[in-house]
Amino acid sequence: MNKRRLGNSSLEIAPLVFGCNIFGWTADEPTSFRLLDAFAASGLNMIDTADVYSKWIPGHVGGESETIIGNWLAKRGHRDKILIATKLGVEMGPGEGGLSKAYMQRAVERSLKRLQTDYIDLYQAHRDDTETPLEETAEAFAALIREGKVRAIGASNFKADRLAEALRVSAAHGLPRYETVQPWYNLYDRFNFEGDLASFCERENIGVIPYFGLASGFLTGKYRSAKDLEGKPRGYRVKDMMNDRGFRILKALDTVSADIGATLAQISLAWLIARGVTAPIASATTLDQFKELLPATTLKLSPDAVKLLNDASADSSSQAAMH
Repeated sequence: MNKRRLGNSSLEIAPLVFGCNIFGWTADEPTSFRLLDAFAASGLNMIDTADVYSKWIPGHVGGESETIIGNWLAKRGHRDKILIATKLGVEMGPGEGGLSKAYMQRAVERSLKRLQTDYIDLYQAHRDDTETPLEETAEAFAALIREGKVRAIGASNFKADRLAEALRVSAAHGLPRYETVQPWYNLYDRFNFEGDLASFCERENIGVIPYFGLASGFLTGKYRSAKDLEGKPRGYRVKDMMNDRGFRILKALDTVSADIGATLAQISLAWLIARGVTAPIASATTLDQFKELLPATTLKLSPDAVKLLNDASADSSSQAAMH
């Protein structure tokens, strides 16, 4: 599988990242282990998680996803074969959040302990922290890199102007820069990334690893009526996509699917890859779903197919938010 370099870092990844936010949420530990086993055998090499996954579930405290990954690593090994991307910054408890040096030092140790590893390959600021000076955050990341606890750093949910300022601060002080950005970007949610942020990333060689690549499952085509949402954990996210534009996108995906014989999920991810991102992030809760994702890494869409999908989804009313 062709690898792609993440920004100017030494990290090279397959064209698809496996999203692990579902571990401990919609996938229990045995299921998560089976999915990680399939991942390890697939040719993919990066998994993405965060310390806060899945704190939003009643009874959860955060760290559930990292803990499952750590338990899997302890049982299977494989640490030298996979790249771990995780994030920090979203509040884990009172006074436990943000990107201050003191908090980052606590957060990284907790993530390393849960992951049962000595280092994190890609450590990402989960969201911007306007209350902490960018220089302080950059210096804290630099210290973690010097200590061998982190290999490269990235930013998630940053706007173009703040990402640009962060890179200016890093350059001015001789500190490591953000090598990646993780935006909410897919065929439905296009306009939080396209434009200034996309142009900046291309100009500065910033790796792009967008999340919600399948729009919480909407772009797989499995949600086409209110009845399809009943009892689904992500139904609350999908219902807002059930509008004229959403169904227009599904119709275009159906047309391309009938023409080339690929599934809607494969086409949606291939569209992202064709748009020039480094590697989209996608999740799966079953082995069949995971196996369905893999052909997207080699699927080449024709210019006509890309245009059809672009035209069907061309509406700036879609607004993205932080996950």
